[in-house]
Amino acid sequence: MYVLELAGQDDRFAAAEAATAASDVTPFAAGLATARGLEEGFETLSFTHRAAEAIGRTDASVESAVALLEAATVDRSGTVAVRARDVRSTTGIDTQAAERALGDVLVERGFAVDLDDPDHVLQALFAGRDEASAVGSDDDTGPEHPADPDAGVCALGWLAAETDRDFADRQPTDRPFFQPGSMDPALARALVNLAGGKPGATVLDPMCGTGGLLLEAGRVGATPIGGDVQAKMVRGTRENLRALLAGPWHLYRGDARRIPLADDSVDGVAFDAPYGRQSRIEGDLEGLVADALTEARRVADRGVVVGDRSWAAAAEAAGWTVEATFERRVHRSLVRHVAVLR
Repeated sequence: MYVLELAGQDDRFAAAEAATAASDVTPFAAGLATARGLEEGFETLSFTHRAAEAIGRTDASVESAVALLEAATVDRSGTVAVRARDVRSTTGIDTQAAERALGDVLVERGFAVDLDDPDHVLQALFAGRDEASAVGSDDDTGPEHPADPDAGVCALGWLAAETDRDFADRQPTDRPFFQPGSMDPALARALVNLAGGKPGATVLDPMCGTGGLLLEAGRVGATPIGGDVQAKMVRGTRENLRALLAGPWHLYRGDARRIPLADDSVDGVAFDAPYGRQSRIEGDLEGLVADALTEARRVADRGVVVGDRSWAAAAEAAGWTVEATFERRVHRSLVRHVAVLR
């Protein structure tokens, strides 16, 4: 069993993405989830920080965390360090006091502490409960867990994997070609993962714009294929991919209603539909997206569609099954609606 520390503020969205690279992902506290196993591509997740091999969980106090560690079997050797976090600042715990107290337990067991390059890192994750938290289920691990659903929780575990967090170094404004409204890379990465992006896969964006989804598809090891009806966008995306992506990619100029690919020829499709207030084709936007969804279903059996409104009904009419929907607030006047399709 693993404990996942989720990123962002929407645990349901983060858990859905995490489920593309971990099994049986189940949120149990604010910013925390369990998983039964880690799979290929975990390090490319956007809305998960790290995973730890679970020791157990208890209530959110230093004393309870110490008691849990003292009762646990530790089958490791070498140097250790302790990292305590108050996830989303939901418990007010003194993380330095927690690190000292848990470190003392490990020292008493004969471990040497190495804060710079330890062999093992003990994660102590303190988090507040939320309305969706499950308490007292058969999946709880450790000798004790909270009985009070309003209490916080502390999860202990040994660090097993961390994800790539360099999104801040590749903002859309830093690309050779940029247009206002470009999607931030963290969300683009999550959408690519939800669409099946992974090494060896092919991911299509038939409305590629400036190429943000294609860049993230390439960075997770997939082969990106992009198209756009506007020659300007195709030229700009080509400039971005040439400058920022080392692996293979393919671009074409074309209408998303007539994708120039064979049936079932790609592994996943992801696209950000035109926004009605900004689109020059506003009068026929519904028809465009409906036809694009039908074409996407022809070439792939997995997809994600995003827009400033929900396209879930249109996706179902095009033959997709809507697996999940999410709302991602960009700013006060814009919410991105995400539909995950199978």
